[in-house]
Amino acid sequence: MVLIETSKGVRTLTLNRPDALNAFNRELWGELCHAVEEAKSDNSAKVIVITGSGRAFSAGADLREKMDTNGQDKWTQSPSVGVTQLVDLLVDFPKPIIVAVNGLGVGIGATLCGLADITYMAASARLRCPFSSLGITAEGASTYTFSRLMGHQAASWFLLSAQWMDATQCKDANLALEVFPDESFMANVMERAEQLASMPLASLIETKSLIMAPHKEQLHAANIRETEGLARLSGGPSNIEALQAFAEKRPADFSEIEDNK
Repeated sequence: MVLIETSKGVRTLTLNRPDALNAFNRELWGELCHAVEEAKSDNSAKVIVITGSGRAFSAGADLREKMDTNGQDKWTQSPSVGVTQLVDLLVDFPKPIIVAVNGLGVGIGATLCGLADITYMAASARLRCPFSSLGITAEGASTYTFSRLMGHQAASWFLLSAQWMDATQCKDANLALEVFPDESFMANVMERAEQLASMPLASLIETKSLIMAPHKEQLHAANIRETEGLARLSGGPSNIEALQAFAEKRPADFSEIEDNK
């Protein structure tokens, strides 16, 4: 489910569930975490690139795996399965991380951008944080990373509204560094990744450590707070209605839920 390739010091990790738009199930969470852990200690990997196969970067958590036949959340007891561990691994990863958003990114497919040292997007790519529309809250330490990158108001709109942002909007909001044409996207990404990997590993690690030093404690704390928030809301009335609506292929209706009046 994660394709791994190393060339010229660049370790490319490709999410490979194209038929499911690279949505995260338990197996994909585990494989990506394992691949990141391996790259941490492998000096042949000086830079990692995380991207997706097919037309999506990632559609987020696999809701079909999360739901039982009644539309209830089977991950309620562990609502952030994979997310918390992956966030901690990426925050502590000592080498440059590039996120290459090749197509649509939803949920963790969007919040991973905030954990990258550099994010690139294909021209047709777009991002969405659907948390409010699912009756839950943000994850991926995005309540910290997005406001730092985008500013308070833009981050608030993106995380609260569940609206799409296209690649140009993401670049303008400082969520992506550059946008490349679809047809040459990965070639452009790899050119820049290889440029970084041509530098001394010790210099890359030391410089990244200094850049990250003021933020690591806050990132880990945000990860904990978000996990607690997800635990409070997962399996609640709004979340159940959202999941049932998804299963029934209809718009969610939160108007009759007491907490939302």
